[in-house]
Amino acid sequence: MQKWVEGIVLDQKRWTETLFSLYVRAELSAFEAGQFAKLALAVEGEMVARPYSFVNAPEERPHEFYYVALPGGPLTQRLRKLEKGDAIHLAPRPSGFLVLSEVPDGENLWLIASGTGLGPFLSILKTEVPWRRFKQVVLVHAVRHAEELTYRDRIERLREDHRGQLRAVSFVSREATPGALHGRIPAAIEDGRLESAAQVALSAVASQVMLCGNPTMVSDTMEALKIRGMRKHRRREPGHITMENYW
Repeated sequence: MQKWVEGIVLDQKRWTETLFSLYVRAELSAFEAGQFAKLALAVEGEMVARPYSFVNAPEERPHEFYYVALPGGPLTQRLRKLEKGDAIHLAPRPSGFLVLSEVPDGENLWLIASGTGLGPFLSILKTEVPWRRFKQVVLVHAVRHAEELTYRDRIERLREDHRGQLRAVSFVSREATPGALHGRIPAAIEDGRLESAAQVALSAVASQVMLCGNPTMVSDTMEALKIRGMRKHRRREPGHITMENYW
């Protein structure tokens, strides 16, 4: 099987100095919402690749990827310069286990993201699966600065389409922002502010939680959830928390 397929850049949206959404036309194998593809560019004669989750739902085209351009990053500093018509390489087979087919049933579903970890959850929310399986869905997005609260229009449309079933909670850690909680997710779980804002129970009895974001957020949030009797989900030992480090 070929290692790479060539895709064509259709567009690129710049949200901030470092946050971008890349739109690509490419023929890839079918994927499940929440999975990722490997994107690659040639750097000094060698292919440099990194995984990026699909933001688009499986049946949607073009493929959409949300990423942060890292200072000095050999791939992302080149990704940000791509323009319409440029070529990019992708691994033909998507991968990843941050998918609802791996998540046990529950009364409510919490999708907790930091930064660009929001991407796979947008893909999941555009499918019919979460709305069939869970009575309520809570999308939590944590960022450092208010300008990083991206995809607000898309989240609002989802809320309108699933009125009363979807709750959205934003966190901004480094500045006070109207409509957003201040601080970090783990502390807001411990003191009850997150549940109060969502008005949805977060418990081992009722909830399934998917975590996606920087490793510190993921590990600290897992610790806060363990205090509530929740544990990491494994196929052989069903639990409450499905996670993926993403930064």
